[in-house]
Amino acid sequence: MVDYESILNSRIKQVKPSGIRRFFDIANEMDHVISLSIGEPDFKTPWHVREEGIKSLEKGKTWYSPNRGFANLRREITNYYKRRFNVEYNPDSEVLVTVGGSEGIDVCIRCLAQQGDEVLIPQPCFVCYEPITQMTGATPVIIQTKEENDFRLTAQELEEHITPRTKLLILPYPNNPTGAVMRRSDLEEIAQVVKRHNLFVLSDEIYGELTYGAERHVSFAEIEGMKERTVVINGFSKAYAMTGWRLGYALGPAPVLEQMTKLHQFAIMSAPTTAQYAAIEALKNGDSDIENMKKQYDMRRRLVVGSFQKMGLSCFEPNGAFYCFPCIKSTGLSSEEFCLGLINSKHVAVVPGNAFGECGEGYIRVSYSYSLDHLGEALNRIEEYLNEIKG
Repeated sequence: MVDYESILNSRIKQVKPSGIRRFFDIANEMDHVISLSIGEPDFKTPWHVREEGIKSLEKGKTWYSPNRGFANLRREITNYYKRRFNVEYNPDSEVLVTVGGSEGIDVCIRCLAQQGDEVLIPQPCFVCYEPITQMTGATPVIIQTKEENDFRLTAQELEEHITPRTKLLILPYPNNPTGAVMRRSDLEEIAQVVKRHNLFVLSDEIYGELTYGAERHVSFAEIEGMKERTVVINGFSKAYAMTGWRLGYALGPAPVLEQMTKLHQFAIMSAPTTAQYAAIEALKNGDSDIENMKKQYDMRRRLVVGSFQKMGLSCFEPNGAFYCFPCIKSTGLSSEEFCLGLINSKHVAVVPGNAFGECGEGYIRVSYSYSLDHLGEALNRIEEYLNEIKG
């Protein structure tokens, strides 16, 4: 009989499964569930983008790409960052095309963090940063952001958590799950702390195109002196509705990208070829697609936030991504209790806030990347549930 416990990697065993996927799996096992649990656009990938992928298959372009990604895709990525964020990168040495933004995050943390290092992670945040850090042997140091600060990381909070062992700061903005954004003035203050303590930064900007209001997203690499200290992670899943194509990229200093490419080379080798041809078209001609989808998300955002406020739940107004993070503390239930009760009673799936860190307790994450009809029915059921538990 094999003793599996003795042969498995102890660091991997200690990592908890994703709290997002738990409720997604529960929903899949039930009938007639309305899910607001997954951050996936309900839009189809724009036709002109799909068409380029189809053409590449029809022409038999099914070979491996170079490890870094096709040169013309890397050029279009650098053109895009110059056009949208006024940051210039060398397509030959400062770009790596990855299997989704998730792979970019993984290889970046693994190339930078090791035993003895500390990695600063503002929470609530996406679920992968902490476990990947743990797998490297480095220590995750959690910075709890606060609703009264609009869930932004402040320079003071950052300063308070830095030690001589601190190496890497993760900036997860626009934020999943809160929808919080960091404005230029916020980032400039963070940059001063980063320079003072000689830190490196992973800036996860996968939701950078999905910001609302007059102020556009500011890339951390735009801030003076930060390009050489930052790896920017981005991709095509959210802005272009290309989740299933599994394509992302990393931008950063050549010495860091060289090591990330080496890890990518041995672990993955290259990103999907068909997706790369589609992504070239998205970058060249997809700006209007982004704007059209963003208008729809903005309409849904206002519906969902307004509905929760009418229900009597405090709800921070998200300015980015496609999530809201209402507070359910007034119900007297924990996040887990609220979500389990909602899915069992009303067949609506949302995610407990504590899936994104302990400071998310007392909140739930609701994705509004769904149609208005889908959202409307889910919100009606949530209101019914609230009325029932209030007695």
